Amino acid sequence: MSTPSQAEIRRRVAEAETVVVKVGSSSLTQSDGHLDVDKLNALVGALAATRLMGARVVLVSSGAIAAGFGPLGFDARPSDVATQQATAAVGQGLLMAQYEAAFGRFGVRVGQILITAEDTIRATQYRNVQRTLDRLLELGVVPIINENDSLASNEIRFGDNDRLSALVANLVRADALVLLTDVDGLYTAPPSEPGSTRIGYVPNVVDALGEVKVGGTGSKVGTGGMVTKLEAARVAAVSGIPTVLTCASNAGPALMGDPVGTAFAPVKRRGTSRRLWIGFAAEPRGTIIVDAGAAQAVRGGHASLLAAGAVEVRGAFSAGDPVWVDAEDGTHLARGLAGYDSEEVPRMLGRNTGQLRRILGDEYSHPLVHRDNLVLV
Repeated sequence: MSTPSQAEIRRRVAEAETVVVKVGSSSLTQSDGHLDVDKLNALVGALAATRLMGARVVLVSSGAIAAGFGPLGFDARPSDVATQQATAAVGQGLLMAQYEAAFGRFGVRVGQILITAEDTIRATQYRNVQRTLDRLLELGVVPIINENDSLASNEIRFGDNDRLSALVANLVRADALVLLTDVDGLYTAPPSEPGSTRIGYVPNVVDALGEVKVGGTGSKVGTGGMVTKLEAARVAAVSGIPTVLTCASNAGPALMGDPVGTAFAPVKRRGTSRRLWIGFAAEPRGTIIVDAGAAQAVRGGHASLLAAGAVEVRGAFSAGDPVWVDAEDGTHLARGLAGYDSEEVPRMLGRNTGQLRRILGDEYSHPLVHRDNLVLV
């Protein structure tokens, strides 16, 4: 796959039939934590213009906690989970009321989707979310998506909406992802440092992750930082989706293909939605350790993982759950969907297909992970 030019990537964003836009808390709120209606209305104006020109638009919006803690009398974002969840419950309603009014002025209807990480782990739940989003888009609705902060726990959550937006882009098979934040692009170093310059185009974000010095902390009203935005761009890039990172005030120009912010080229052609789910949306529940021969076969990308090449199983998982496939030195080789429950695997380890069929029965003669359910990492 040849590397496209920046002009080509910008054109693809402008011509996107389906575009996912993510906006962070700091881009929607005032410094005291209250929702900034002027900022929200300006963003909606750019998104509505794109929608009215025929594109399908999905908005991933932070801001529930940030919108809620001011009206509840807090001076800053609460730090304990229970108060965050309560604040989100109040703030989400305030946020959606403003979005509904703002889009309504353009005759555009919106719908709210609140997602937890659990919704993307099980294949059935993932397909349910996908079907709902597809139908909303068919009906001309702009889905507004947020992590369900009122119910999500620290143990299982996306943690920030940057990652969620990249997964949503996979869900709806988006043609482009636009990440809006409080800086106007990716810089060679934190913008406050002398000599730091904006990078207009990143042909390979996988390489850029190791070359650019970025800050990792978010604003006082948000949770993300530049690291999470680069990771979202990476997920999109290896999923075949071009990305633009810029500030919220540049939303309109970014969607029109103007050279604002930083554009990231895809590094692979788009995979199937199922494989993208296995690779990115699903959190592995356990690990299967393989020997050197099996590791080489898995790395080749065309082989199933057979019991003969497996040496150890870790964790508790059920058939159909996502698992890591690791080399003996701990290197992650792939993610895959387990063909068996974790308690069934130990007695299968090291046995070839003939032995499994003879000793355990025909039902144990298929792979631990079928090649159609393996995604290299």
